[in-house]
Amino acid sequence: MHHHGYLWTGPKERFDNEALRRPPHPEPPPAESRPELILRYREVAAEFPTSDLPPLETAYWLVKPRSLVRGTWDEAKEAAGWLGERLSEYTPRFASARDRDTTRLARLVNAAADQLHSGADVSYGFYLERPSYPSLAVVTCSPNRSHPELECPVR
Repeated sequence: MHHHGYLWTGPKERFDNEALRRPPHPEPPPAESRPELILRYREVAAEFPTSDLPPLETAYWLVKPRSLVRGTWDEAKEAAGWLGERLSEYTPRFASARDRDTTRLARLVNAAADQLHSGADVSYGFYLERPSYPSLAVVTCSPNRSHPELECPVR
């Protein structure tokens, strides 16, 4: 088992485009469906696997381009350490004083280490002072517990 780290930062409005953050249904709509439904399905099917937007289900980072992997670790503690470093970088820009609390952030990193050690994925996101949003994720691979059918992008 190993772990991959992902980081996305961008406008909150883009993050909110949930259609591009979920994988397309395995079966396309029937041919007699409304043209706009078919067009939207095709758009999502083409864009989901290549988009840098964080997926709604953390495990689906594994189908994204391998160039989006920010780090790979064999140990959960190392992966959680990377997460902690990224959180420290963003802490001064967090919109909420609660999110800037270093004790709370340390608890999040410790909890992440425990979750990753158990084979679970971890995903955090925060509002920044400007209307942007960082999303951090560490995904467990080989296999992923929630989606074992997803192949590992890097090893």
